[in-house]
Amino acid sequence: MERVFLSVIIPCYNEAENIKRGVLEEVYDFLKGQKFSWEVLVSDDGSSDNSRELIKEKIKKFKNFILVENSHGGKPHALLGGIKKARGGYILFSDMDQSTPILELKKLLPYTKDKVEAIIGSRGVVRKDFPIYRKIGAFIFMAFRRMLILPEIVDTQCGFKLFESSLLKKVFPKLEFFKDKKGKKGWIVTSYDVELLHLIKKAGGRIVEIPVLWNDRDKSKTKGSPLAKYFKESKEMLFQILRVKLNDLKGLYD
Repeated sequence: MERVFLSVIIPCYNEAENIKRGVLEEVYDFLKGQKFSWEVLVSDDGSSDNSRELIKEKIKKFKNFILVENSHGGKPHALLGGIKKARGGYILFSDMDQSTPILELKKLLPYTKDKVEAIIGSRGVVRKDFPIYRKIGAFIFMAFRRMLILPEIVDTQCGFKLFESSLLKKVFPKLEFFKDKKGKKGWIVTSYDVELLHLIKKAGGRIVEIPVLWNDRDKSKTKGSPLAKYFKESKEMLFQILRVKLNDLKGLYD
């Protein structure tokens, strides 16, 4: 398998509206001007809208773009589908809505020269573009999480993260998410980021947090009510943080 410098994994679930407004064009236009070798894996999580058809049509004209077709299983499931096929020495997670635009990669790349294992985008403490309920929720989540785990990291949840490939491929399948065999419905996100970063830290990987631009550009209309979805996910994420802490106390990550 021929290696490339960078694999960009874009998870997808019912993203038709975002795809139509040209997000994949934005990614391609940026990457085609770079001097390093790259590939983009759009990893679809069994979308129930016409996302797959739109992606197939779009990437016909894009060099180095690949559609990974998965059964439905949630965001970590889609990411794993991309990770398994990635040929890059580094792997970037980038959300389809491009709320953090791909050009922010320029801020992360310098740390690859020092072979840092995890270079993560951060939206900071003040989320100026969040609705008020998300600002309050983000503050509570951050305070609770930092009290229990990864106190040195401000923002674990930004979807823009760059990883050294070999370590990511080693630890990502160990996430507790993959131990749950129950059927998944909807866009299951969870706080897998917290557990993933904790696993990287336990494995001796270095984590650098870099401020990046973030503006809510998500136009998807088929993931459910934003408010209801947010409160449901927040509850699940808080419980998952507790599980990660308990697993750590039991020595399950050693």
